[in-house]
Amino acid sequence: MPPSSSSIRKTVEAYLGRHPGERDALSGLLAALDQPADVTARTTLPGHVTCSAAVIDRQGRVLHIRHRATGLMLLPGGHIERDDRTLLAAALREVAEEAGIRPGALCLTRQLLGSPIDIDVHDIAANPSKGEPAHRHYDVRYVFNLVGEEPPAIMLQDEEVSGAQWLPQPEVTSPTLRAKLLAARLDGQPEPVNASALIHDGRGRYLLHLRDHKPGLIWESGAFALLGGGRTHDDQSLEGTLLRELSEEVPGLRPEDLEPYAVEEATSVDGLSVPVQVFTGRWRGNPDRLRLNEGVLLRWFTPDQLDRLRMSPATQDLIHRHAVETPTGGELAAAPPTWDGGSRTVLVGVGVHLHIQDDEGRVLLGLRHPESRYAGDTWHYLAGRCEQESAIDCLIREAREEAGLVIDPADVELVHLVHVVDTPGGQPLMQLVFRARRWEGTPEVREPDKCLTWQWWPPHELPDRIVSYTRTAITAIAEGSPYSQLGW
Repeated sequence: MPPSSSSIRKTVEAYLGRHPGERDALSGLLAALDQPADVTARTTLPGHVTCSAAVIDRQGRVLHIRHRATGLMLLPGGHIERDDRTLLAAALREVAEEAGIRPGALCLTRQLLGSPIDIDVHDIAANPSKGEPAHRHYDVRYVFNLVGEEPPAIMLQDEEVSGAQWLPQPEVTSPTLRAKLLAARLDGQPEPVNASALIHDGRGRYLLHLRDHKPGLIWESGAFALLGGGRTHDDQSLEGTLLRELSEEVPGLRPEDLEPYAVEEATSVDGLSVPVQVFTGRWRGNPDRLRLNEGVLLRWFTPDQLDRLRMSPATQDLIHRHAVETPTGGELAAAPPTWDGGSRTVLVGVGVHLHIQDDEGRVLLGLRHPESRYAGDTWHYLAGRCEQESAIDCLIREAREEAGLVIDPADVELVHLVHVVDTPGGQPLMQLVFRARRWEGTPEVREPDKCLTWQWWPPHELPDRIVSYTRTAITAIAEGSPYSQLGW
């Protein structure tokens, strides 16, 4: 069935959020959406919704077709049909019907994603031969990039279309669309708009997500797949997209060492080509101890088990390729270390933290960057993980690199230790908190990608958004307690 008035209103309101000055121009559409009639039906008068598509090639040109009824060069587009699930699906169907370009030859743009670029209001003259009086079209326009280097052959719908032409954006025939295309700086180059995580344990196992079986609604419905999802307008980067998706799908799952690995092609529920940025990351927890908000289950699998699963060949190939490229150090994939009470050896991570107080007794904390892999937009000690160095050397290095503070090792003392399991099934961490009795310099932001600002806080008035074990350590230090534990 066609999109409902409520779903169309949601699209229109989101559009007006980006273009608030057009609310008066779209008042007729908003009024029509309040009526019981189907606003997508061509019989609904005095106006109804139509859909069009701006298809952009690698040279930044926009496809126009000449409609026989008007003789005008316009975008591919037309009326919504009963089988069109969404407005975007209607635009894709019109491109396929009028120009012969299938959805798989198109992809969304990073700038607009699945949002309309323009909603145009125009009057349609009466057509006595069809029994249609004069009426109005509210044309919702979407933008797609061509996937291929060269434009595909145009196969025109002869009964309605008499020609086609690729026009430079400054020559686009619609003034409102032309202005918005130029403002969006769309160059026609496909970019990844989805991100997924190839999560492995470093010993030959891969974490796969069984999706809900809802054909037509969920991408790769009912199949084992990688965790991840589509970019939103609020995401500042594709890594930000992935971290948001992981926090929504599986809160508490925080893979280490995330880095871009490959760009893969997938197909959306509408048939669009979807470039996906795949990130690799390492995690060694127990998925049964995580809360799964989406899908059916999470499980570890080895590459030799994949042919027994329902999953896309592309995902299988990706995992096999990564397995070949990634050494496992000769350890058995079937018997990795466990962090949940198993009898095998457990490797414990070691972190160092700087506890310093000013003359008023306030503690120095830093506000972590919102895109930080750990504790984004949260207050935390100046801290770091030990590398091939002593804990005190690590502390001194981190203080210099992160805040420009110079500390003499003789002025450092261990004041608290927190034994933490930060996430269910995650790696145990031994967090060492050192106090510096003296230091040189004023705290300054040296690594803005990690920390936004430094601030002194009274121990009894700590911020609400603070790392839990940091709060625990500050309270324990004030009470003279040398040890605490969290998450066990």
